Amino acid sequence: MRVLFMGTPEFAVKPLERLYSDGLDVAGVVTQPDKPRDRGMRTSFSPVKALGLEKGTPVYQPEKLDSSFAGKIRELRCDLIVVVAFGKLLPDALLGLPRHRCVNIHASLLPKYRGAAPIHWAIIKGEKETGVTSIYMSERLDDGDVILSMKTPIGEDETAGQLHDRLSAMGADLLSDTVKAIESGGVQAYRQNESEATYAHALKKEMSPIDWTGSAREIKCMVRGLNPWPAATARVCGSPVKVLSVETGAAKRAAEPGTVVSTGGNGIEIACADGTVTITELQAPGRKRMSAAEYLRGCRVCHE
Repeated sequence: MRVLFMGTPEFAVKPLERLYSDGLDVAGVVTQPDKPRDRGMRTSFSPVKALGLEKGTPVYQPEKLDSSFAGKIRELRCDLIVVVAFGKLLPDALLGLPRHRCVNIHASLLPKYRGAAPIHWAIIKGEKETGVTSIYMSERLDDGDVILSMKTPIGEDETAGQLHDRLSAMGADLLSDTVKAIESGGVQAYRQNESEATYAHALKKEMSPIDWTGSAREIKCMVRGLNPWPAATARVCGSPVKVLSVETGAAKRAAEPGTVVSTGGNGIEIACADGTVTITELQAPGRKRMSAAEYLRGCRVCHE
C-alpha cells in the first residue's frame, strides 16, 4: 500500500517508524514548516521531518493546505493518508484524494478528549484509563468514524510525559493493525456517540500556578498532567519554582490552603482544601530538577 504520512511532533515518530518497518511504501511525509523550537530560538526540524529525511522520503512543508498543495499530493497517487498529531485540520481537497480515505491516530478513547491535549487532560481530570483510537477523518475535529481502539490504565503517579511515550508506542501498534484491517477489507467502523464527546483544549502557561484551594487529588492530578510542560508552579523561598512531583497527605484540614505546614526529608508539606500536599521534586529558575529535600538544604522556606 502506498501511504502519505502527515505528522509533526515526537508523538508521531513511532507511528511513522512502524509504517517503514511494516514495509509500507511511504510516498511522502508532510510536516509543519520549520520554526524556532528551543530556548535559543534557532530554527530546527520537526522530529517527523528528521525521520523522513533520514529515510530518504520526500518531505513537504506547506504553509497552507490549499488546492495547489492538494494537486501535488494527487500526483503521488497514494492509497491512504495517515495523520498523527499533524496540527491542522485537513480540507475536503485532501480528504477525498486516497481510495482508502484518510486515517487519524488520536491519543484518547474517542469521543472523549477530542482536541489538542488529550494526554494531559485525561490526567488532569483524574481518569483511570485512556488509550489510542484510529478514525476515518472528516472535516470536523476528531469526530470521524472509529476503526479501532486500544485501552491502557493510567498510573497513579504517571506524568503526561510518561503517558505520552507509552501512547506513542501504542499508537504505532494501533496504526499497524488499522492498516492491515483496511488492506484486508475487514474494517467495521462505527459512529462516535456525540453525547459523550469532550474536548481537550491546548495548554497555556497561565494554567501553571497551583490553586491550593483545590483538593489534594486535584492538585496531584494537575501537577502530573502539566509535567513536563508547562509545569505546575508555586512560590517557595519567595521564588517561583516548577513543581514536578507531589504526594498527597492526610485527608484533614491542617491549615489555611497555601500554608507551609512542615518541611523536612519528605519535602515541603502545604495545606490544601482537604488536607495537605507534599512537594517532593521541583526545579528552581536556572537550576536542574532536584528533590525538595535537596532544595531545602539551600534556603529557608516561605510561601506567598
